Amino acid sequence: DRIIAAVNSRVTKTSHKYGVEIPTSLKHAFAIDERNGNTLWRDAVNKEMGNLKVAFDIQHDNPKPPPGFQKASGHLVFDVRMTLERKARWVKDGHLTPEPAWCTYAGVVSRESIRIALTYASLNGLNVFGADIQNAYLQAPTTEKHYIICGPEFGLENEGKIAVIVRALYGGKSAGADYWRHVRKAMTEMGFESCKADPDVWMRPGIKDNGSEYWQFVLLYTDDILAIMCDPETFLRTEIGTRFTLKESSIGPPTQY
Repeated sequence: DRIIAAVNSRVTKTSHKYGVEIPTSLKHAFAIDERNGNTLWRDAVNKEMGNLKVAFDIQHDNPKPPPGFQKASGHLVFDVRMTLERKARWVKDGHLTPEPAWCTYAGVVSRESIRIALTYASLNGLNVFGADIQNAYLQAPTTEKHYIICGPEFGLENEGKIAVIVRALYGGKSAGADYWRHVRKAMTEMGFESCKADPDVWMRPGIKDNGSEYWQFVLLYTDDILAIMCDPETFLRTEIGTRFTLKESSIGPPTQY
């Protein structure tokens, strides 16, 4: 304890980023807005909580949690992007919940697989498109049985009410694995099979415009998708896009990997 206290005393606490003051709580965020005469932090919180609505089943008429559910908690994390856009993220306090009895492994595609796939695309004259899944974890159901007591960030009408968590949330111990399994199920439904050398490389046979056969590849890195095929944009919009919400600005040839 003495060693940790000594280290903490030497660590500089970050209070600003890019010259912008970072809130430490919801009350602090609103106070900064009031002092600056704007609603930048309030807008960031409202945007995050609006996206988060699908993750909770608020019990309006039930004052007690469902049987078998354990109490959890969460908090808002504040950040500033390089564009000076304010960002708020509600995360679950997974470090305070017990370890799940099931496997929580979630893989990502390896760098070597990406290099091989890009070489394959170049040799076969195939197109490469990338895309990001928006609010990725929120699109997967959760396997954990937890509920929370709504705080002020959920609105005055919901504060103090019980909310059952029904989607995977950032910070949850099983969130990564829940989302990983959810995406794998979707890839299987689209006719892809997982590569034995790298489980996050998915492939299925395809036919080019000239009638020749080839392999279509999709590489997954959490919420990032890399599609390698003749018409990857159509695949992303009509197949992946019907199962997940994609960020429109992210669909296109990749600029970095």
